[in-house]
Amino acid sequence: MPVKMELNAGANHSHKPVKIYTRDVESMALSQLKNLSQLPFIHSHIAAMPDVHTGIGATVGAVIPTKSAIIPAAVGVDIGCGMVAAKLTIKSSQLPDNLKKIRDEIERAVPVGARAHNMVSARTSACRLLEPGIERLFEKHPTLLKMLKQPQQTWVKQLGTLGSGNHFIEVCFDESDHVWLMLHSGSRGIGNAIGRYFIQLAKKDLQRNWQNIPDRDLAYFTEGSQHFEEYWEAVAWAQEYARINREEMFNLVLRAVRPLLPDFSLESKAINCHHNYVSYERHYGEQVYVTRKGAIRAGEGELGIIPGSMGARSYIVRGKGQEESFCSCAHGAGRKMSRTEARRRFKREDLLAQTQGVECRKDKGVLDEIPAAYKDIDVVMENQSDLVEVLHTLKQVLCVKG
Repeated sequence: MPVKMELNAGANHSHKPVKIYTRDVESMALSQLKNLSQLPFIHSHIAAMPDVHTGIGATVGAVIPTKSAIIPAAVGVDIGCGMVAAKLTIKSSQLPDNLKKIRDEIERAVPVGARAHNMVSARTSACRLLEPGIERLFEKHPTLLKMLKQPQQTWVKQLGTLGSGNHFIEVCFDESDHVWLMLHSGSRGIGNAIGRYFIQLAKKDLQRNWQNIPDRDLAYFTEGSQHFEEYWEAVAWAQEYARINREEMFNLVLRAVRPLLPDFSLESKAINCHHNYVSYERHYGEQVYVTRKGAIRAGEGELGIIPGSMGARSYIVRGKGQEESFCSCAHGAGRKMSRTEARRRFKREDLLAQTQGVECRKDKGVLDEIPAAYKDIDVVMENQSDLVEVLHTLKQVLCVKG
């Protein structure tokens, strides 16, 4: 059995069990999991994935099934963050020896960090699909308009952009030396604003209704309330925005690299999966809201992407539909130290050594993303062998960071 630890075990315990797929859990993350288990609407149990680590309120790597309630802070502020990847019909030997020009072209095509498209190059056709939903949100929640600079333009200009932090675009080789493109991003500034706005609303509701919970960051909306319905609509829109954002970026990357590579096509349809989101699913005989905060869905036969750190391996997997994990698995290696701690502990020389052989930024600005700041992805994969089957092992040779 892959469950390594269980909190609140036993039929007489007043709180719901927490089933953890690793023994490598920091004390703060354990405290957060215990807090979650006290909430009255948890369904069956909470599952903590092998990459589990401390988050804000709710633990990253937690799968939280809830009856008739949603915790906005558990979904987080990078709503719909996730991965997209596809195998190309070319091999590693067909790539140039020096990948710097390919990285330059990708960075030219896809705005990274704080950069965005200008209005004339914005992804207009995709924006038209999203426009009715965001206009409704702005009309119902005018406070959102004050939370972004030029809100009506920002969401348009940021569609098809990477952002910063742990978001990335990579070129990888698999075990058969096939080339893969892979990227990681979410719902950008608009998703962040939606997340922050509804987290604050939930905290105000908490004060008004005197909900007794162990952490204010676990403030929630109950089904049937006005804010629940509004949040459900907003989070669904942000998740769709994130999915389309990845699609748009992926197409921009393909267009950017085509002139520099032999003729190629995609071997199959790209995999596109969220790992920060909420969905409505059936588990243990009931319809429940499942929040995956740093976890992907791994239903039987479903394909997923589990990236390692910059300089490690990544995995394409097929889910086994393990019900005890609510058909879920880890979303990556998971941080083992904060960004501040990584910057304090490591120097640029360490970054150079740990990213040897990878065409990427190697300056102090990405020191917090050094591979040593993350857990060992191979240990994470070993701990979830009952949850997923590995289809492909990818090694990155090029990484674009914001």
